[in-house]
Amino acid sequence: MAYVITLLVGIVAGAACMGVILMESHRRVRAQHKQLTMKAEQVRQQLEGAGARDRELNERAVAIEQKRQAAQAELDHLAGQIQARREASKEAIRRDREELECRLVSYKELQQENSILKRDLQNIDVTLHKLGLDVELQAKKQEELDERARELGNRYLKENVKWIGSSLSANNFSACKQRLQEVIVRCRGIGLEVSAADENKLIADLKMDFEKIVRAALEREEQARIKAQIREEAKVAKEIERELKQVERERIAIQAALDRAMAEATDKHSEEIERLKARLAEAEEKERAVSQAQMTKAGYVYVISNLGSFGEGVFKVGMTRRLEPKDRVRELGDASVPFPFDVHMMISCVDAPALENALHKALHKVRINKTNPRKEFFKTDLGTIVKIARENSCKVEYVADVEALEYRQSVTMSEEDSEYIEGVYDAAEDDSETVADEA
Repeated sequence: MAYVITLLVGIVAGAACMGVILMESHRRVRAQHKQLTMKAEQVRQQLEGAGARDRELNERAVAIEQKRQAAQAELDHLAGQIQARREASKEAIRRDREELECRLVSYKELQQENSILKRDLQNIDVTLHKLGLDVELQAKKQEELDERARELGNRYLKENVKWIGSSLSANNFSACKQRLQEVIVRCRGIGLEVSAADENKLIADLKMDFEKIVRAALEREEQARIKAQIREEAKVAKEIERELKQVERERIAIQAALDRAMAEATDKHSEEIERLKARLAEAEEKERAVSQAQMTKAGYVYVISNLGSFGEGVFKVGMTRRLEPKDRVRELGDASVPFPFDVHMMISCVDAPALENALHKALHKVRINKTNPRKEFFKTDLGTIVKIARENSCKVEYVADVEALEYRQSVTMSEEDSEYIEGVYDAAEDDSETVADEA
């Protein structure tokens, strides 16, 4: 049994050794196979490199052959060009020779040509002399025409300056100045020289004439204003006189009643006497106030507007010394404008002309009519006027909203109502004419 086991162990050990030997042999074979594969790959690469070198050599040989053919073609082309140039040179030499032979002339022909040139030169000299005379004559005529044009241009300028001066007024200086500048531009356009100094002188003369006209207009307006002021003061005097008479009648009546009450003085009449004394003192105070207004510059400065006539934001600032200042406002809105004026301010002050002048000066830049400063209309707002009035130590009460009742009714009125009102006025006028005819 031990022999069997030993045998089996020996067999197994022999098999193991054989396996190891076989594995080692297989490994060596694989390594040799790998080396052989690598050598085969190197040989293949070397063969491919040799093939690439063969192909490169073939390509170089083809390129060299192409270059040789191109050089040969270029040589042939250059030879052709040289041959063509040689032929062209021969042809050019032949043409030059023929032309030279054609240009050769005889002495007789030169003499004939010389005589022709002399004759032509004489003709040219005569023509040039004639042209010189013509140019001198033309220059003389041109000078005469220029002189005539200058005379006409000067006359045109003087006549226009005269006409502009005659049409100049106190209200159209800007338009006249523009017309004068347009005339000067037209004169320069037709060739008349008008220097900047002459233009400035003409404008200065126009300004001087305008100043004279304005002074004359102001004098006339001042005279008219004085006459109007006289009429206004006469009206004021009449109002004051009428008011004084009324106050005097009231005072006399109150004094008479007071005398009667004092003559019948009892306890039951003491209250009546005190009331009459108060009325008498009030009448005397009113009389003193009226007399004081007559002797001073006291009056009213009014600010009014007319939405229907002048639009929004336009105000008239004026002054009146009447005891009832709204009478003056009603007069302004009677016939000169389609709608009555709305009163925004009625400022009572001790020196109405001074306040009016201060307002006019402060509002000068927003004056509507800039050519005539006598017009008292201004494009501004009530806040500005109120501020200026308060800066002049005046107590101001004003109405900011514009009533413009008749204007608003006219805008919203229907055609039927308008025709009805017109019919009523026509009927009233007919009745008045009928009454006047019967009278």
